[in-house]
Order: sequence, then structure tokens, then C-alpha cells
Amino acid sequence: MPSYRPSITELFNIKLPIVQAGMIWVSGGKLAAAAAEAGCLGLVGAGSMQPAMLKHHLELAASLTKKPFGVNIPLLYSKVQEQIDVALAAGVRIFFTSAGSPKTWTSFLKDRGCIVVHVTSSPELAVKCEAAGCDAIVAEGFEAGGHNGRDEITTLTLIPQVADAVRIPVIAAGGIADGRGMAAALALGAHGVQMGSRFVATAESSAHPKFKQAIIDAGAGSTMLSLKELVPVRLLKNHFYEQVAALEQRCATKEELTVLLGKGRAKLGMFDGDLDEGELEIGQIAGLIHDAPTVAELVSRLTTEYEHAVKNTPLSLRRD
Repeated sequence: MPSYRPSITELFNIKLPIVQAGMIWVSGGKLAAAAAEAGCLGLVGAGSMQPAMLKHHLELAASLTKKPFGVNIPLLYSKVQEQIDVALAAGVRIFFTSAGSPKTWTSFLKDRGCIVVHVTSSPELAVKCEAAGCDAIVAEGFEAGGHNGRDEITTLTLIPQVADAVRIPVIAAGGIADGRGMAAALALGAHGVQMGSRFVATAESSAHPKFKQAIIDAGAGSTMLSLKELVPVRLLKNHFYEQVAALEQRCATKEELTVLLGKGRAKLGMFDGDLDEGELEIGQIAGLIHDAPTVAELVSRLTTEYEHAVKNTPLSLRRD
């Protein structure tokens, strides 16, 4: 298999191989624009947005930056067609899709001159993304926050397998929040990284200040993958999580879990700041997040940490 893959900095016309993930209730136009201005690819997270709200955030991002940004559209929601139409009308030409089949929209978007990236959690699904015509893949490990793969493959084992399986660029995600993680991901064969949790705790994210502080206060074991009978999601442990865990322990039905989940739990926790009854989606890497800087400060720090990690990595083993 050819070793060359196009650079994601070339693909997206960005300075740094860093993607700010498009997350529900967190990744609005302000965050996406700040990431773009810092040299990354910023993404507006459409999952929590009605079409009119998505239009507002795309226009907001466009008013704050002239640099490229894109949109993340989870395919499990009902208004996907309308969201795509709104994004195309707003001039967006970089689409990240997730939580569905890459076959559904990739050809449609490619025919309209768009770059399409799909999020996957296994090498087998990565091959299907390439076959569907995707320009790149986000390979997301089990450590990631929010909706997660059922295979529970960790980033350390997932990235090299995906890199070996496909010819298109691979963007590593899940458990990456500093320059050391970036260096490790690139060493494993990725051509860039996508960070979600680290960008939640920034000044420009739309997460509630209480949620940001809860992330800062989190420790190594503060999250758990939950709701596997519905759609697996990694949550910060709180009273809502404990209710879910109790139902799962007694083998509750999908219907019982659905009733508990109800509607608006993620908004309640992440956007409204109810740390008891809200659904707090965040990755395992929360234990390494200790502040909420501006995006510009964060990206500067990431590059410095990356350079330090590469410079101080021990030399290869000697055979003499």
C-alpha cells in the first residue's frame, strides 16, 4: 500500500493539523471561528441545532473569520437534509459526518464540490468510508467523550490499524488533549488530530461555566461509557449517570432507559449547567484538563508541548 497520503493541512487549507471537534451544545460559531483563527480547522456542531440556529452560527463564524471552517452533522437526527441545505447555502464546503453510514450523503456532498470526512471507530468501518468516497477519516477511540463506538477499541490500537487499512488521511481522536497526545497520534500513523473535550473547556466554547469547571475538577476515573443499549455515550459521573447505571445493573429495557433519558438531557447539563440531572458528555482525557484558556492560548500551548515531546523523545534503540 502506498505510504503517501495528502496532508490534512493541504486538504483543509489550514496551518496546523488540528481539528476542533463539532460537539452538541458546545461548538458554536464563536468556537469554530476562534479555532480557525488559531490555525486549526474549526467545526460548528450541528447536532443540537435546528436549521435556523445552524444558519445563525455559520453566519456568526463567517463574520468572525475568513479562514476555512466546517460543520459536523451527526446523521442520526431527523433534520439532516435541512441542515445540509443550510450549510451549503452558507457556503460551507467542509463536512464532517458521524453516527451513520458514510454512503448516505458522501456522494451528494462530493457532487457539490465538498470535502467529506466521516467519523469511525473500527478499521472495518474505515475501509467502508474510503469506499464511499470520503476524503479523510476521523478514527475515534474508546476514550472519546459523547457518542462512542460499540467495539471499545482504544485510540492506541485503533489508529495504526486504520492507518494500515486505508489510503486516505487519518485524523486521530479520543484521549488527545495536549502536545504529547498529538505526537503519539502522529507517530502511530495519523496525519492530524481531532480534539473535542479539550476545546469544551475554552473561553469561546458555549458550554456552561459550571460544566467547564466540572471538567477542570474531574479526575482520571470521572467518566464512564454508558447507555450502551441505546447509543453508547461517555459521561461525566453525576446523579443522572448513577440513575442510568442503576437501571443498567438490573438489566433495564431500552424503553426504560429511553424514558429516563427523556429529551433535553444534554442541553440541561452541558448548556444550562445542571450538573446533577444533566447529561455531561466528556472524554476520559478530562483528567488532564486543568483550566479553560482562550483557544489562541490553548493552540499556542499545544504546539509548544508537541515540539517539546518530539525533541525529548528517546532516540531509537541501538543494535550495536
